[in-house]
Amino acid sequence: MNASEIIKLKQTGIQAIAAAGGEQELEAVRVAYLGRKGHLPSIMKGLKDEDPAERGEIGREANAFKNDLMNAINARRTELESGGTEADALDHSLPGQWHSCGTLHPVNLMIEEITQIFRRLGFTVADGPDIETEYHNFDALNTPSDHPSRDIQDTFWLDSGALLRTQTSPVQIRVMESQPPPVRIIAPGRCYRRDTTDATHSANFHQVEGLYVDQGVSLADLKGDLTYLAHELMGPDVRLRFRPHFFPFTEPSVEYDFSCHMCGGDGCRTCKNSGWIEISGAGMVDPRVFEKVGYDPDVVTGYAFGMGVERMAMIKYGVQDIRHLYENDVRFLQQFK
Repeated sequence: MNASEIIKLKQTGIQAIAAAGGEQELEAVRVAYLGRKGHLPSIMKGLKDEDPAERGEIGREANAFKNDLMNAINARRTELESGGTEADALDHSLPGQWHSCGTLHPVNLMIEEITQIFRRLGFTVADGPDIETEYHNFDALNTPSDHPSRDIQDTFWLDSGALLRTQTSPVQIRVMESQPPPVRIIAPGRCYRRDTTDATHSANFHQVEGLYVDQGVSLADLKGDLTYLAHELMGPDVRLRFRPHFFPFTEPSVEYDFSCHMCGGDGCRTCKNSGWIEISGAGMVDPRVFEKVGYDPDVVTGYAFGMGVERMAMIKYGVQDIRHLYENDVRFLQQFK
């Protein structure tokens, strides 16, 4: 049998394999072509009688005969075990299966909601670098050189002398350095502190800070804007409370609380039966900060505030552990639309 005859026989065998309707038929084809008494042994047995000049080509075709038929048999066996070919299994008349779209992360949802609320008050969004200078992160914000926040136990310092920003307040400094008043901005972004991770703390977190500087800005403006935020974010019945505090970059300084939106201020598990939920800090910009950026504190006044985005998300969505926001568990994240 010459090489061309082997090729024709192989094509016939491949057609027989494709036509096999079951495992028994397929096995019968295998035996007929590759079995001990099949075509392949016959070809190999007659090889010694062929012209020596043609033996090499016939041998190559015989090997191809064996390999191609075995591949075709294995492929057909897989098709039979899976219920047929893909074309046989696919019903083109059925409607397509649409995969649902992904959802925004709850931290991003909260940043977007807070941003939209302050946009309605005339604020614009400002951004700054995550790697900051000591001047913008501490000095320009009137933070003393011996303040504990400057220690390596609290701040991620880099070999270059720069640091990972501990708050988004440096954005306020950069904006005031770049433009004269009036200034009305919010600065959402990622921050970094050497906190031990637990249910309410993380070394990586997000803040939204705000700054309003103009002639005649007062603490009443701060309270009014934060009250509007509370109503838009937590509901129309939520109240705002200021408590005296101290921050190096504001004077006077306050911490502000929202009345508990879960119990209406009566006391519950969410507010630890106090009726109030601590939000964050705020105050009137210290005149020394204005002097650092070249503003005249005798002409302009301003307020600044900040809030932790994760904390706001935990309060609004009832999340008990901040780590849920970072573990990327799809079952948890799919709750937020």
